[in-house]
Amino acid sequence: MLVNSVMVFWFGIPIRGNLLFYLFAYAVFIMYTLGIGLFISTISKTQQQAMFISYFCMMIFILLGGLFAPIENMPDWAQVLTYVNPVYYFIEVMRLIVLKGSGFIELLRYFLIIILFALVFNVLAILNYRKTT
Repeated sequence: MLVNSVMVFWFGIPIRGNLLFYLFAYAVFIMYTLGIGLFISTISKTQQQAMFISYFCMMIFILLGGLFAPIENMPDWAQVLTYVNPVYYFIEVMRLIVLKGSGFIELLRYFLIIILFALVFNVLAILNYRKTT
């Protein structure tokens, strides 16, 4: 929330949309990141391997999310990967809420996609979990 406070109070960028949608988007995205983190930890043999895989995945997700470079300027193969990237949908939700003040109907498709990613990775983590003691 520190970043949001800086955005609003330092840079003067108001959140034009509904604050509940904004917080819901954060909650759903956190569920996705927890799911992928749990899944990575279930497939890793060591902590170092889990840290390397998660760092590698998150860097690719962030770079292909469309935050730093427009998706239209990416090569065709990168554009295809962007549309299977949950970070892209989260960034779009944040843009729609903060800058445009979009309502629930405009955000529903993005919310459903992020929820689907969260469910898939959490279910995969649960199914892949094995008791080691």
